[in-house]
Amino acid sequence: MPTAKLNLKGLAAATADSMQAAKSSAKGPADLNSVAKIKTALAPVRGTLPAAYRASFYDPLVAAVNSLTPGDFAWLQKLPDNTPFWDAVQAVLQNASQYEAKATDAFQEVVGDLYDGFLSAEDRVGVKPPDYGVIPPLVKWGNPDFGPYTWPVEALLGLKIGIGVVSLPPAHAKGGLLGWATLGHETGGHDILGADEGLLREIADVTHAALLRKGQPEWMAAYWSDRIDETASDVLGLINMGPAAGIGMVGYFRGLMGAWTGVAKLRSDGPEDDPHPGDIVRGYLAAATVRLLTFKQKQAWANAIESETEKDITTIQLAGHKITPANAKLVANIVARAIADTPLQTLELRSLRSIQDWKDADEAIAATLKAALVKGHTAIPKAAAETSYATHVVAAAVSAAVLGEATPAKLFPAMVGMLKIMHDDNPSWGPLFVGHRGDSYRHVIAIRR
Repeated sequence: MPTAKLNLKGLAAATADSMQAAKSSAKGPADLNSVAKIKTALAPVRGTLPAAYRASFYDPLVAAVNSLTPGDFAWLQKLPDNTPFWDAVQAVLQNASQYEAKATDAFQEVVGDLYDGFLSAEDRVGVKPPDYGVIPPLVKWGNPDFGPYTWPVEALLGLKIGIGVVSLPPAHAKGGLLGWATLGHETGGHDILGADEGLLREIADVTHAALLRKGQPEWMAAYWSDRIDETASDVLGLINMGPAAGIGMVGYFRGLMGAWTGVAKLRSDGPEDDPHPGDIVRGYLAAATVRLLTFKQKQAWANAIESETEKDITTIQLAGHKITPANAKLVANIVARAIADTPLQTLELRSLRSIQDWKDADEAIAATLKAALVKGHTAIPKAAAETSYATHVVAAAVSAAVLGEATPAKLFPAMVGMLKIMHDDNPSWGPLFVGHRGDSYRHVIAIRR
């Protein structure tokens, strides 16, 4: 029986929504300009963070601030504002001041859920605890020039903080729906990869070896293994959030390019100096990863992502080497399978997809939530109350938008409202020392150039 073709009639509107958000120059709260002001601002806000974050994030941050000399602070002020120190301060103060309070709680819920999907006790049965970062990152709103980004836990170890930070441009507090689909890459990807010592290096090695075994040249194997942090983050985002992360990425990148260049198309080139693979091969990688998932509609969604990707192809060049679309697609299949399905020593011979996958049950939950979101409802339907997570809400909103079932303008506030309700009920943000919701179980995404 032939696979039914999906009609992505809403993708253009969702892309335009992303482009509008990408054009915004809103930067969020300014950094404080003296040690004294930072100390004064931080002093009363310890209690605004849940118990799990006080000792692991707030206390070492305050200790780091208290240790600064005037010379140290003058040096910090010369650094760009996207550094771990400034972002750690902003994450605490934005939460305490309730900056974009509703959207911040919604954002935090998505980040917590994505982290929970790989690192909670429930999902990690049979795998040792992660070496770093067992508590989900804090979130903040930051400089739009940097787009969505994350500081994985290892970036904050110099401050003795064992928790990461994830940032979105402030415009995404009010719109830019597809930008929320990139959180699978940022948190389900970068932050997860940084939590286990040696995991990223092992994934790079197995990907390099897989490409050579399949007859690809050394430069091709090196191209992908050298970009393994971004590549593996794409794959992890997809196995966490399903096809919404893939089609969301296509529309989001088009929106960025429309804002940056005036032409809303994926880029076919992947320069040597870009740590990300080229947009086109990332689209192929997304389609290939979706085909590995275990839900019934995977072929239809993979075909749709691949078809949209191919609409934008010109001449594909990776690090100066021209390749055909057929070979780009073949290589993406090899890379996706190597990353998602290889049993890894660093995970006690478990594969990434054996820890997390997008299944028919996830599709069913997303469908139930989608029916509510398209009506503008924020209440979680009773049928999904016990089984739905934040990732399902974002996936439902993104798929509803690209399928044209409702406009981004209608879906976005409903999504944020539903996520806010989930956040208010999340035990990890209550008085208990719970790092992940799953622990209650018994027993620049792109560089501008």
